[in-house]
Formats: sequence, C-alpha cells, structure tokens
Amino acid sequence: MKTIRTLFAATTALCAATAVSATELEVTHWWTSGGEAAAVAEFAKAFNATGHTWKDGAIAGSGGVARPIIISRILGGDPMHATQLNHGRQAEELVEAGLMLDLTDVAEAEGWRDIVHPTSLLDSCTVDGKIYCVPVNIHSWQWMWLSHKAFADAGVDVPSNWDEFVAAAPALEAAGKIPLAMGQQPWQSSGAFGVLTVAIAGPDAWLEVNANKNAEVAAGPEYAKVFQAAAAARAMAANSNVQDWNQATNLVITGQAGGQIMGDWAQGEFQVAGQVAGVDYTCLPGLGVNEVISTGGDAFYFPKNDDPEITKAQKELASLMLSKEVQVAFNLKKGSLPVRGDIDLSAANDCMKKGLDILAKGNILPDGNQVLSADTTGQIEDLMVEFWNDPSITAEDAQARYAEIIASAD
Repeated sequence: MKTIRTLFAATTALCAATAVSATELEVTHWWTSGGEAAAVAEFAKAFNATGHTWKDGAIAGSGGVARPIIISRILGGDPMHATQLNHGRQAEELVEAGLMLDLTDVAEAEGWRDIVHPTSLLDSCTVDGKIYCVPVNIHSWQWMWLSHKAFADAGVDVPSNWDEFVAAAPALEAAGKIPLAMGQQPWQSSGAFGVLTVAIAGPDAWLEVNANKNAEVAAGPEYAKVFQAAAAARAMAANSNVQDWNQATNLVITGQAGGQIMGDWAQGEFQVAGQVAGVDYTCLPGLGVNEVISTGGDAFYFPKNDDPEITKAQKELASLMLSKEVQVAFNLKKGSLPVRGDIDLSAANDCMKKGLDILAKGNILPDGNQVLSADTTGQIEDLMVEFWNDPSITAEDAQARYAEIIASAD
C-alpha cells in the first residue's frame, strides 16, 4: 500500500509540476487561406505536443492588413507572445525600441548560423549583432502558375516563358478565359511588377535599383521594357475581378484563368485542391526567363514580457520552429522552401524541387523587404495600385513616378 501511495503522490506531483510549466502562447499571423491554414497547423500541433498551448491569433487578410494591427498592439502595450512578420526590415523599429526578445542565446546554442541557408536570412533577423527572430521558410515571389485546363480549352500549348504566355493571351480570351489572374490587394500588383523586373530587366538591374537605389537605372531603357510589360499584363488582367490572392489562384486552379504571377505560397492552394504539379499545372520560376529565387519569407518575432515562464516557452517555440521535423512538415504544406539545408525533402513535388535546385545553384536575390524600408515599399505599392487599376496612366508616366520614389528611397 505504501508503494501505491508513494507512486500516487509522485504522479500527482509530476502532474502538478507539468501543469505549472505548461504555458499558453498567443501567436498572431495572417495565414488564413486553405494551404496556409494547413501549414500553420503543423506549428500548432508540434507546440501543443510539448504540453504547452498554441492560442491561434489568425488575422484575416493579407500581411498589409495584419502588420499594422500587430505593430499597434506591441506599441500599445498589449503584445502577443509570438508573431509572424517577414524577415527583413519590418520589425527594425520595434527591435530598436527594445520591444522584442533577444534570441541570440538560443541561436548560438543550436548553431543557427551553421544550419540556416542562405545565411542572409539570419542576417535579416540580426540587429547590432543580436538575433531577434527565427526564419521559418524561404518564400520567393519569382513564380508564375499556369493552368493546363485553360490552355487545353484554348487549344494552345502551355507556355514555357513570358513571351509565349503573352502570345497565347488572345487564344485564351477567345476561349472565354482570363489570361492573367490578379487580385486587387496592393502587394499583389507590386509583387508582380518585381517579378517582371527580374525576368525582363534582369537580376543585376533589379539589384541596382532596389539595393543601391539607383534612380538613373530606374528611369532608363531596361526598366522602360518592364513598364511596357506591366502595361501588357494590366490589359491581360482587366477582367480578373477578385480581391484576395488565393481567389486569383483559384481562377487558375479551376481553369478560368491562364496564369498568375504569385509567390510559391500559391503552391499550397494547388495542393489543397488535389492538383499535381506537371499534370494539372505548370510552374515557371523567373517567368521562364531568369530562373532565380528571391530569399524572402516569414519569420517569427517574440515580443518581450515580464513572465519568465512565458519567456522560456517563447524560446522553446523558436527552437521548435527551426527543428528538422517541423521544418519538413510545415514547408511541405506551405509550398515554401525550408531554411535548413540539412533536411530530407524527397517528398517535395516538381515545383518545390525546381526551387531547391535553383537555391542549390546559388541563383538567389534578396527580397524587397530586405532592402527597402516599409515606407518606400508602401509608396511603390500605392503607385502600382494606381497603375494597374487606371489604364489612362501610361507606362512612361508610371516609370517617371517610380524613379522619383527610388531617388528618395531609404
């Protein structure tokens, strides 16, 4: 009996200790589409398995909607415990204000600099030598997604590059298809413009303008070709009357539209819809012209708090997000590339394998969020919204205004 009582007491004490150490963390993010929700559920499942609790704080809408809400809460003294942001300069001012948890001890203990590839992702989390975020994926804008059904219905071959896509547009329209699916959110048109820039003007020109803020190149002949291409894209997207990016992706999935310029997160939507890369849809990195990967993506930041148990749980979550198992499970659902270069992704589909191959070759560019301030990015988005929605704005006028923004960019 004494043994039973002893065991019971020990079990009770263990349960009590576990209950005390179990912590609930509120995690905010803007992953609300079908593919995104399936991916973030992998984070939640892994964290809950530790005995802690993931309190989901999904914010409907895009990052442009969510980020001001997230930042307002942190500045207003009502911070969440962890939050998605894009790795880059979006959290720069919050870090400088001392509002974000320093993760350097975790990063050094686990050798993040040795496993995160490319290391520029970790550099984007680093301010004054200290690491303030955990990068969880590589999301590249540099993709175009093509519907096999749409082109079959139009009686033309699936294009292998941008020029072939433009040439096929009349046949798509004659078949009652929207050539180019495009949502109405500002970041979508701005992002598509960036993809066109890399494909048509080339990576060097893109770097010269975005990284070096060279307004002369922005006003020059290479960028003139980009704006002409953007004007053609605007005409092809004229009847794409949807708002959200995943609604535009659905037009491609259902064969109502020929293609969409969108980042690799679109791949998660094709997966949820049960479509197979190379069978139901084709992906063109760099529009089939300049095959590069931009190393943008998502990272998680952890606002400071005064509770040591919460701080401990925050660091556990940061570590978990970068673990091999979670990196595989999350990125296979998300359609993004892992930030670890030492994991097995044999289950990746054709499009993800294309991205991994490009990454392995070192054909990479920084993401716009890594080289442009939030203010400059906002100005470019405002211009692109006007341009894509108002055909009276000529390519020449838009280019002149764009060059002015670059001339004063920070």
